[in-house]
Amino acid sequence: MPHEYTANIDWRRDAGTFTDGRYSRAHRWHFDGGATIPASSSPGIVPLPYSDPAAVDPEEALIAATASCHMLWFLSLAARQGYSVLSYQDSAGGRLEPNERGKLAFRRIVLRPRVEFSGAAPDAAQLQALHQAAHEECFIAQSLRAEIVVEAAG
Repeated sequence: MPHEYTANIDWRRDAGTFTDGRYSRAHRWHFDGGATIPASSSPGIVPLPYSDPAAVDPEEALIAATASCHMLWFLSLAARQGYSVLSYQDSAGGRLEPNERGKLAFRRIVLRPRVEFSGAAPDAAQLQALHQAAHEECFIAQSLRAEIVVEAAG
């Protein structure tokens, strides 16, 4: 059954000439639940002052969405298998690199989840199987062309 998701993006030009490229890339993301997130281009792509380093950039959001999706599936699968997760932390990352057409793209995203259990915990093989199943179920991972590597702490 298909599900549809939306996000509203709001950008307004500041004072100044637009066509010279010297305009702010800061904007807002509005989501259906009411959350509004300050967003901008990455200062690594568009230099200051035209980017907002305090805002979330699309590249960070993609990494966070991938890690979050994996985590949500992991938690669901662990609960179904009777494991009680106490905490889940991830230090995910990715790097933009030229793809086969010479365009910058995420070729690889690395997830580094650290999971703490209360009570019985899965052994290393069971933990790896849970992460593999979470990866297979994650909608974001299944939508991306980049390789997604899970380096779970055991």
